[in-house]
Amino acid sequence: MMTDIEIAQSTPLCPIAEIAAKAGIPAAAAEPYGSNKAKITEDFLRQQEGKPQGKLILVTAVNPTPAGEGKTTTSIGLAQALCRLGKNAIVTLREPSLGPVFGLKGGAAGGGCSQVLPMEEINLHFTGDIHAVTAANNLLSALIDNHIHQGNALRLDPERVVFRRCMDMNDRSLRKIEIGLGGKANGTPRFDGFQISVASEVMAILCLAKDLKDLRERLGRILVGYTVEDKPVFARDLQAEGAMAALLREALRPNLVQTLEHTPCLMHGGPFANIAHGCNSVRATRLALTLADYTVTEAGFGSDLGAEKFFDIKCPAAGLTPAAAVLVVTVRALRYNGGCDKESCRTPHASAVAAGLCNLTAHVENLRQYGVPVVVAINRFPDDLPEELAIIQAECDRLGVRAAQSEVFAKGGAGGLELAEVVLAACREPNHFAPLTTPAMPLREKIETIAQKVYGAAAVEYSPEAEEQLAQMAALGLEYAPVCIAKTQYSLSDNAKLLGRPQGHTLHIRGLTASCGAGFAVALAGSVLTMPGLPAHPAAMDISLTDDGRITGLF
Repeated sequence: MMTDIEIAQSTPLCPIAEIAAKAGIPAAAAEPYGSNKAKITEDFLRQQEGKPQGKLILVTAVNPTPAGEGKTTTSIGLAQALCRLGKNAIVTLREPSLGPVFGLKGGAAGGGCSQVLPMEEINLHFTGDIHAVTAANNLLSALIDNHIHQGNALRLDPERVVFRRCMDMNDRSLRKIEIGLGGKANGTPRFDGFQISVASEVMAILCLAKDLKDLRERLGRILVGYTVEDKPVFARDLQAEGAMAALLREALRPNLVQTLEHTPCLMHGGPFANIAHGCNSVRATRLALTLADYTVTEAGFGSDLGAEKFFDIKCPAAGLTPAAAVLVVTVRALRYNGGCDKESCRTPHASAVAAGLCNLTAHVENLRQYGVPVVVAINRFPDDLPEELAIIQAECDRLGVRAAQSEVFAKGGAGGLELAEVVLAACREPNHFAPLTTPAMPLREKIETIAQKVYGAAAVEYSPEAEEQLAQMAALGLEYAPVCIAKTQYSLSDNAKLLGRPQGHTLHIRGLTASCGAGFAVALAGSVLTMPGLPAHPAAMDISLTDDGRITGLF
């Protein structure tokens, strides 16, 4: 069987101008980055404002497992299938971070016969958007330390600088560092740390900004730290927002690529859903909605993370109303949630599937709370037993939710025709979409609403530091802001080992940070980290380059 990269490398690509024309984008509005990628021009983005919008389909999943659930693959395959049915469809995705590409999870370009191309370029540097985020972020860090070194006119307290550096790589050694060592010429010593670029506030701002003006203003609102008199200092106080925006000018423009079946794909932004808001950019989604009758988008990890943030953060911010939500489930995921380990979950085990159904049920109920029609996509693998698939279908029947098997990994769009038909039917259903959290809810109430209604928690426990930081959020104007809860993706709780459907547990909030520019507060739950580490055998060890420049080992 061919690997993902072998399939990708053996597939002829259409010139990007042809893909643009297929999407209804004039050639002059798609500026090529090579022959297979393009950036959409600002003029065209402005021209699309206010035009009628098509239907938006969200793809999410049950809690992820080491076996992988195929959410991105399903998103791509569904868009391909819709096109095969004669529908005008576009898929909008996030850009891959180099952290998981070289670490454990892998890339974010799909798999098998449902991929976006050019796969190698997308999974590596792509058009440089994430590098631009890194540069803009670290420019602000450099300006902070230079300001302190050059006399500190703002009286910024070096021990209360809250803005951190970033890089797009998993590197646990950089979580906490000390900088400015070696004498006065090397700056003022203080503790600092790195987070992965895709978890940075700059990335969130890139994904939520409406235009260049909004981008610059949001960057200016980034909280830098506090003065010795306990007054907040923002990026605009350092006159940093202009240069940061200049670095991000090109990165703010959505990228156009294609799937294996030449379906247009707008790929833009890359926040993780376990430590950030986990959705592709507002600009890319809104553009796709004006170009296509059906826009398929994904949100990271399970409904408790990416989907919740899509519904409660992105949709209100962008004025979006999803027409349907697709929940991806695999037999392997239910085996895992039913008690199998990461090795045995690849072996048929009908009783474990039955035991793991509670996880599927929880995610269906989570999505239904938002008032959108729900479809369960059963991502089928060759080793799935008919009785295992029947167990899932019976549970969907019991829940009264539409379900369809999907084989888009093996068959591309042809393997998603049944799913596409069911999704089209769901899009015709009445829609009563409403976020779970409302602008009138204080931050504490938002946290507790999500904990109880989405995670199944009985209570929320705040550390003393978190209690102090809640008061700080109010002082910064975030008392009624949306909340972005950062927690493990492997469980509905904040404990990665509690699989299935934990209920009655306590959600532990150990701290909060202000993302004033993004417009939300981040609540850190459990032991979640914003700078991942590499596994014992990183994927980087298997990636190489041949003498003629061909990349190998990339999935």
